[in-house]
Amino acid sequence: MGANYSKGLVDVANGCYAYLQPDGGWGWSNAGLIEGDGASLLVDTLFDLKLTQEMLDAMVAVRGRAPIKTLVNTHANGDHCYGNQLVADAVIVASAATAHEMGEVPASMMLALNSAPGEIGELFRGFFGAFDFSGIEVTPPSVTFTGRHDLVVGGRVVELHEVGPAHTAGDTIVHVPDAAIVFTGDILFSHGTPIVWAGPLSNWVAACDRIFDLAPTVVVPGHGPVSTLAEVSDCREYLTMVEREASIRFGAGMTADEAARDIALGEFREWGEWGRIAVNVNTVYRSLDPTYAGMDVIEMFRRMAALQFGEWESSSRPSRDSGSHTVAAPPSLDGRA
Repeated sequence: MGANYSKGLVDVANGCYAYLQPDGGWGWSNAGLIEGDGASLLVDTLFDLKLTQEMLDAMVAVRGRAPIKTLVNTHANGDHCYGNQLVADAVIVASAATAHEMGEVPASMMLALNSAPGEIGELFRGFFGAFDFSGIEVTPPSVTFTGRHDLVVGGRVVELHEVGPAHTAGDTIVHVPDAAIVFTGDILFSHGTPIVWAGPLSNWVAACDRIFDLAPTVVVPGHGPVSTLAEVSDCREYLTMVEREASIRFGAGMTADEAARDIALGEFREWGEWGRIAVNVNTVYRSLDPTYAGMDVIEMFRRMAALQFGEWESSSRPSRDSGSHTVAAPPSLDGRA
């Protein structure tokens, strides 16, 4: 990830906590806890039951005086919601788009991919082999919203701002005004490369601008160390660069694969998981041409591995004119997600 930080619960400020999981790579997500008077709100669960229980155990002192009454899922990627069943007594809140998307990549699918024989199993274990997807029953939200939704938790106002589709179909950021803190979900990968499953990239740039407008002094990312608006600015710069450079290459007739390999990442090459440029360029191409025949999820992971580790071999290299059907945004298996 390019940043050193420790695992565990961090008292960020004014009754707000971040639960951090280095190194912030695939599946190693963060969560948050907002403590009110006699009640608290949990921001996201983790990728498997063991990790989520470990997090809840680390929060036991806070939960003892302020039990978790509300859980907010910032988006539908499993590393932010697969542990929901361990806090099923709480009111679970998410955007309507997140609720819809939660059923698209069940934990059973992740378990099957990780257990698959041959090249596919090896590929996915390379990304997600550290996680145990057994026993997970994805627990959906009981309350959904669109746009903006405010909660009161133990006397504290907590604002939910829907900013997707961007990383996924239904991203939400969580703002605690009295602490000047924003929990971003995967709208921010601090010191890591964003991955744009849904897009368009312009929506994600607008989401960064929304965070700027809220003027937090502390930003808790979905992955990586506790941050500030400087890291949000870096993320915005990366997304703007990718959209610009991919659009130029689209206009020049390059395939998405050619464009991803051609774009000079500069300082962004030092970020973790820089091979995600393969997916991000593919998303730009889908945004520019609704008939673009994009890649399925397995092919996306092959291409990311190929760019970063030189392991991809495929006889199928979709180009702008390799098909004429409309391709929807793929289901997101994101483990950094």
